[in-house]
Amino acid sequence: MSVRRLAPKELQPESFAFTEENLAFAKQQIAKYPAGRQASAVIAILWRAQEQNEGWVSEAAIRTVADMLEMPYIRVLEVATFYTMFQLQPVGKKAHIQVCGTTPCRLRGAGDLIEVCQNRINHEPFELSKDGNFSWEEVECLGACVNAPMVLIWKDTYEDLTKESFGKLLDGFASGNPPKPGPQVDRQFSAPVGGPTTLKETT
Repeated sequence: MSVRRLAPKELQPESFAFTEENLAFAKQQIAKYPAGRQASAVIAILWRAQEQNEGWVSEAAIRTVADMLEMPYIRVLEVATFYTMFQLQPVGKKAHIQVCGTTPCRLRGAGDLIEVCQNRINHEPFELSKDGNFSWEEVECLGACVNAPMVLIWKDTYEDLTKESFGKLLDGFASGNPPKPGPQVDRQFSAPVGGPTTLKETT
């Protein structure tokens, strides 16, 4: 696993404050835990901070979450840098693509998806496209091996991709009309392509 560090100072906003809606969400998360155990809400609240902050966690957001949970800053920083679900520098405004590069996805064409990212977004991962709308990275298993290859964009997975269908998926995000998440072929969830082949009797 590579070292994960915060974005350089010049990219860091001076402050962060939750919106009223997100502050109410944070308080709801804290209330789920007994007194003195509010730190258990750190992942949920940090995730909401990332969503509010255009898809990445700033140092100011980390400090705000730490103060809210009465945690040392370093403890929240440890969470943010350990979990790859948290982005530590600005990401694409319309989509940040996480391409699964683990063996099942690699065997079924993840390399082609990475090539599309390199050609259409930026040759290097974590770098923004020229228009600032897209970024990408390669990640480890995202848990949809049956439907390989697949990507995660924000909270949603897009599966059974080919170079062509992935290109159309990016076109959809670019135009503001992303396709429906899940398999991009004729299958429901992880069922066989074309529909079930066994246990179809109704009695």
